[in-house]
Amino acid sequence: MTTPDLDLLIRDVDVVRAGTDAPTRADIGVRAGRFAQIAPGIDPARAAALLDGRGRLAFPGVVDAHQHWGIYNPLAEDAASESRASALGGVTTALNYIRTGQYYLNRGGPYADFFPEVLDRTDGRSVIDFGFHLAPMTAEHIDEIPMLIDRHGVTSFKIFMFYGSHGLHGRSTDQSGFLMIPPDQSYDYAHFEFVMRAVQAAREQRPDRADSISLSLHCETPEIMRAYTRLVEQDPHLTGLAAYHASRPPHSEGLAVTIAAFLADETNLATVNLLHLSSGKAVTAALRMARTFPHIDFRREVTIGHLLTDVESARDNGGKVNPPVRPRADVEALWEHVLAGEVDWVVSDHACCRSEQKFGADPGDVFAARSGFGGAEYLLTGLLTEGGKRGLSPGRIAELTAGTPARRFGLGTKGDIAVGLDADLCLVDPTATWTVRAADSPSTQEYSPFEGVEMTARVTDTFVRGVPVVSAGAVTTGPAVGRYLFRAGGEGAGR
Repeated sequence: MTTPDLDLLIRDVDVVRAGTDAPTRADIGVRAGRFAQIAPGIDPARAAALLDGRGRLAFPGVVDAHQHWGIYNPLAEDAASESRASALGGVTTALNYIRTGQYYLNRGGPYADFFPEVLDRTDGRSVIDFGFHLAPMTAEHIDEIPMLIDRHGVTSFKIFMFYGSHGLHGRSTDQSGFLMIPPDQSYDYAHFEFVMRAVQAAREQRPDRADSISLSLHCETPEIMRAYTRLVEQDPHLTGLAAYHASRPPHSEGLAVTIAAFLADETNLATVNLLHLSSGKAVTAALRMARTFPHIDFRREVTIGHLLTDVESARDNGGKVNPPVRPRADVEALWEHVLAGEVDWVVSDHACCRSEQKFGADPGDVFAARSGFGGAEYLLTGLLTEGGKRGLSPGRIAELTAGTPARRFGLGTKGDIAVGLDADLCLVDPTATWTVRAADSPSTQEYSPFEGVEMTARVTDTFVRGVPVVSAGAVTTGPAVGRYLFRAGGEGAGR
């Protein structure tokens, strides 16, 4: 009798590799949480557990590089419920943007005190692996960047360019109160410059990890948003998501991208991520800046919400998000850039916001509604459904959802189905048709801007380091196996 040397064998699947042209039929052997063998005809007697893949697609586990656990709900609660929603969509790694100030833990202070509490509240709660990007909101935070990299494995940071005079949901006249920063400090272009200088200094001091240390920017211009919000509120013909789009116009994004790029050049910062570009003008500006400053490694991000919804199709004010969902012309422009290979990764920007928080006392007032919504469970299948219609290959989808974000953010053991990497994968039935219903999601969000969208592919099984967390289309009831990812850079990342 053969002694099993594999913990799990998944037989007869079409393996999708990031960046490859076509899937390859093979079996997948897992040992000690990693891919041990990928080949046709592996002897099933070698495996302690066996799963018949029945010809389904095997995708690398999705690396959703943009989520927001704990922004509207308790962090520990979101880590549990929203990780389950993510797993249902094939997400095996979630990187969450988080900061001090109102929302999240609702306090300021140094990250030396703040971040250990974040880790404590998420420990043992998530069914998928997870990490964090942090936003330096104060001068003290800037000084903490080396500590965050070396002590906590946080290698990516963020600037919210619109916080200069705008709050999370609209106008704000009390910046220091909202951001909980010292009254003698400002969150402005000068602060952004100093963040960039500090991130670049950290890169130069750690040459072996420099490529995985980066800065992400939410690019919108608060002065334009403030002025256009006044104009929109005076126009009785503009309501709902169309009004919100008009109050935060696309050229606000384009201008912010241009300013961010100039500051990156001034500070010699070479690794810049332009987040959730939502319009044709924004991507055009990003591409122009890449040509203008070819020595900067710009990466361009788009969300599944901006690819699948528009101001007409999203579910009323439940579709409010920053930057806004746009008219159909911008959606089509984003798809053109995706198909042209000009977008580096696609994310969910998942931010669970329950109805009573989302809509407030006046559900018809888009400016009173809170910004953001969940949707990680529709990231991969949404790309397969809509992207498939447009000629986007499975291999390119794997690159957009796993390969590129894993490399950029220092997750050396994630992002592909290859021997030696973490056995993160999901099985997808490419023939399944189903309709998005918020009620079917493990998320605690009761509505969805994706409600009613018809999908033509479905995740049936998800594995995190070889452990099944979704089986036969349902989240398993086992322990929460997700781990915090200390991003060391290179091959050892995530360990």
